[in-house]
Amino acid sequence: MNNLSRPFKKTIVSRLGVILSTGLVGTSLLACAGNDSASTSGGEDASMCANIHIGTQDQVINTAVGGAAVRELKVFEENLPKDGKYKDLDYKVEWSSYTSGPPITNKMMAGQIQIGLMGDFPAVINLIKGREGSGDTKTVFIGTLAYSPNGAGNAVVVPIDSDATSLADLKGGTVSVPFGSAAHGMVLKALKDEGIDTEKDLTLISQAPAVGGSSLQKNQIEAHADFVPFGELFPYRGFAKKIFDGAQTGVPTLHGITVREDFAKACPEVVTAFMESVLVANNKFFDSPEVISAQIEEWSGIDKEVVYMFLGPSGLQYLSPEIEEVQLQALENSIATLKSLGKIENENIQPSDVRGWIDNTYLENAAAKLNTTVAEQIEKGKAYQISGTDAFDNSQITNPKNAGQIWIEGEDKVQNYSSPVSMVKALKEFEKNGKTPSVVFVHDMNKGWKLFANTAFFVDNNGTVTAFLLKDDADAYAQKSGGKVIDFTQLQTFG
Repeated sequence: MNNLSRPFKKTIVSRLGVILSTGLVGTSLLACAGNDSASTSGGEDASMCANIHIGTQDQVINTAVGGAAVRELKVFEENLPKDGKYKDLDYKVEWSSYTSGPPITNKMMAGQIQIGLMGDFPAVINLIKGREGSGDTKTVFIGTLAYSPNGAGNAVVVPIDSDATSLADLKGGTVSVPFGSAAHGMVLKALKDEGIDTEKDLTLISQAPAVGGSSLQKNQIEAHADFVPFGELFPYRGFAKKIFDGAQTGVPTLHGITVREDFAKACPEVVTAFMESVLVANNKFFDSPEVISAQIEEWSGIDKEVVYMFLGPSGLQYLSPEIEEVQLQALENSIATLKSLGKIENENIQPSDVRGWIDNTYLENAAAKLNTTVAEQIEKGKAYQISGTDAFDNSQITNPKNAGQIWIEGEDKVQNYSSPVSMVKALKEFEKNGKTPSVVFVHDMNKGWKLFANTAFFVDNNGTVTAFLLKDDADAYAQKSGGKVIDFTQLQTFG
């Protein structure tokens, strides 16, 4: 069998039990943000700023640059304030890694974690919980890690040999999802939109990514819904296939940063230093995406090809820190969805309330420290698209949505191509020379989403080829243009 007809990996090994552990990276849990911040805010006592605990999700690629990269590259420690009231302060920075956001919120409410990295649904729950009761555990949203304006990243996958091709095919079966996660909100909304009653039509259970992946491999569940990066990781590893992409909802999604407000008020320069570290890590990724992707694989166990798929040029997610209208809409939509599903008990909470739970000042101050602006960082993220010269025919790459990419096994640079046709011609040359691709990417013609070439749908219009995520989109375009829908195996016969 042609090795290009399956996911591009020399071996498909399930490492879920090791790399997706629900255990902690850190060891001790330091309760350093008490409820007496009002007396220290603005004063010279910086003792409560010395112990800093950050909750992240190493396997969630959207948090990896602001989480694992900041941690492993020691960027935060370099940026921590060391003058004024912080002079001679003996900092102790602790990190914990979880498989979803809710455990981070629990620790933040207990004063054991000060800074939390999580998806939009867990983030709004975090913000709401902090305002319950006396409000002493109040948190604020201070920046975005990565986002998708249309919901790409969340997905529903089924076992590789499943006959299911749509959500409707899951009726009567068991579907798992990490409860309280961004994917939980996504799948609840998707099933509701499809007219599927989660109380009557199927069984919805909570499973962490590691457990969900194992259940798929053992055919113990009909489907698993999850967040970044598992909707792409599981298919890449060859034991699952995607039947629903969050992008089909058209609803923005994000991962971002919340902080205990009492800690932030008492230690504003520390929080600014963390945001500065996130910006530094972002820029390191922009400059060397293959290198950082490979490092993130070492730190998280997530294949570098999948990391690159999400955050590399023309990736599934924008690596950008801003809190602007699209991010606010993502947070508002999360509250609206949770309310409609009866998951928010306080009836007085309204989606628009989240706009009052935002604090941009730490991000703005961090950008200023780096002699840049938030606007410049936003533009950098949006401009991070495939460009330059075609590695096969030296033509200019003028349309990122039509570009192709090949990452050869063992090489440290991804090769870019102006079209799928040029890309498959290059593949033939690599094969002649005994070189094996670890991954081949194309992009959805309509939206620009990065796709695995071997699972994409293509339309051939007399030798001009375009790619699509969804077969329905490919069929519609073929009918409109007079083209023919083909798969990747057929595409490889070109040239």
